[in-house]
Amino acid sequence: MPLFDHLGLSVEDLPRSIAQFDPVMRALGCTRADADGSVAWYKGEEELILFPARESGSGPHRHGRVGWQHLAFPVESRAEVDRLHAIAVDAGWTAVREPKLYPRFNERYYASFVEDDNGIRFEFMHNPPREASAD
Repeated sequence: MPLFDHLGLSVEDLPRSIAQFDPVMRALGCTRADADGSVAWYKGEEELILFPARESGSGPHRHGRVGWQHLAFPVESRAEVDRLHAIAVDAGWTAVREPKLYPRFNERYYASFVEDDNGIRFEFMHNPPREASAD
């Protein structure tokens, strides 16, 4: 059984968020499903859903406050981290941290961090097993 079934996020401007999320989620291999008042992307049984905020003007979320921190997407290579980072920035996400090694985690951990207009932060990360660390 998976750890999560779905993740629902509230956003200030649903059409704007769709424009930011869609290129990233599709690049991650997800399929989009529009519904009345929401949109979702799924891959297998896992799903990320965007909903309009119930309270207008209540955002953006501020990183480091109680609540959302970030969602990390594991990918197959450093090149894929770079590719996803570029796609996100081209779609209007802000680069929080450019792709780089994070030796504080381990010598193989390569990642980037981006944030959308709502303060939602994604990490794209490549952390191969020790024996497969050659890229």
